[in-house]
Amino acid sequence: MAPGLYQHEKQVVLPFTVLSVCCFLGGAAFGYYVVFPPAFRFLVGYSSDFLMPMPAVKEYFSLSLRLLIAFGLVFELPVFMVLLSRLGVIDAAFLRKHRRYAILFAFVIAAILTPTPDVINQCLMAVPLIVLYEISIIAVGLTGKKVVGA
Repeated sequence: MAPGLYQHEKQVVLPFTVLSVCCFLGGAAFGYYVVFPPAFRFLVGYSSDFLMPMPAVKEYFSLSLRLLIAFGLVFELPVFMVLLSRLGVIDAAFLRKHRRYAILFAFVIAAILTPTPDVINQCLMAVPLIVLYEISIIAVGLTGKKVVGA
C-alpha cells in the first residue's frame, strides 16, 4: 500500500497502523491473561462428584479466540476515536458530554461480546472499555480537530 501513498499520507497512515496493531495486541493479551482464566473457570465450574467437565479442544480454542478478537477490537477504541476526531466528526467536548451514555453502552457491549453469561467477565470487559473511553477523551483533546457547529 505504501507505494500508492504520497509522503504526507504515509506520515498519517503509519502512526495509525502502528498504534492500531499495538492496541489490538495489547487487548488480545489482556483478554488472554486477565479475562480468560476466570472465564474458563466459570465454564468448568459446573463439576461435582458425579460430573467432571472435559472441554474439547474445539471449545477451548473457540472461547480463547472469541476473547482474543473481542478484546483486541475493544482496545481499538482510542485509535478509532482519534480517527473520528481527525475527520471532524467528534471532539473531546462531545465525548465528555456523552460520557453517561458511553458507560451504559460499555456494559451493553460487554454483555454481548463476552462468551460467558457471568457478571464478572462482563465487568472485566466493561471496565477497560470505560477506561479506554477516558483515554480516548484525552487523546482526542490532544490530537483532534474542533468540530464546527458543536
